[in-house]
Parts: sequence; structure tokens; C-alpha cells
Amino acid sequence: MSITKTEEIHYEGGPARGDLILNVLLGFTLIALPFTVGAIVRALWLRFKVTSRRVSVSGGWMGKDKTQVVYSQIREVLCVPRGFGAWGDMVLVLNDGARLELRSMPRFREIESYILERISERRSASEDKSVEGFAA
Repeated sequence: MSITKTEEIHYEGGPARGDLILNVLLGFTLIALPFTVGAIVRALWLRFKVTSRRVSVSGGWMGKDKTQVVYSQIREVLCVPRGFGAWGDMVLVLNDGARLELRSMPRFREIESYILERISERRSASEDKSVEGFAA
């Protein structure tokens, strides 16, 4: 799938189904009920899109909060496996210190390596550009 000729979709979808299943099962203990509600809200309204140019996250109440980050804005990618490694939480640390959380990301290791490849491509491309008009 492609959005334009230069932007290819690598992943598009919601959070891991295992997260919802596990939290619904734990919800029967009543102690984990808040986690169950959180998992249901994520399953209903959280959507990720990772393309060759950006990472987009739609979430919040009724999916009305939308955030897009281009790879040149990402400084670091942090991941924590969940569900015995079947899915994970990912945090994108931006150049200005802000953080974008991607909770219950399926195939998180594959997506992390894809994002890291795009970051290194962008950095190497920006280092190759020389600034004209300034003499040393």
C-alpha cells in the first residue's frame, strides 16, 4: 500500500489483540478492572500508522487526538516488551525532549528496527548536505 509515490505504509492498525484479551481476563479479579477499561478504550480508539516518512498516532477519547512525527524529529526509540514479548510499549523521544507513547504495539521489534533505519537514513542524508555560502 502506498499513500503517495514517495510514502509507503509499513504498519497501519490498532493495538495488539492479546493486550485486550489478557486485560479482560484479569478484569474478572475486580482489582485489575481499571486496566481492563484502559485496554478496551485502546482497542476501540487507538490507531497507529508507520510510513516511510512519519509515525502517526490517533487516540484519546473517541480517537480525536492525532499526533504525527517525522523521523528527523525523533532522537531515541525506547521499547519495553509486554505479554511475554508478543507485543510491547514503545516511546519515541523527540529532539525537544517530548515523548510520544505507542502502547500495546504489535510487532514492536520489527517496527522499532524500521523506525531506527529511517532515523539513520535521515541523519546520514542531512550530514551529506553541505551549507553553501559560508566559507571557513
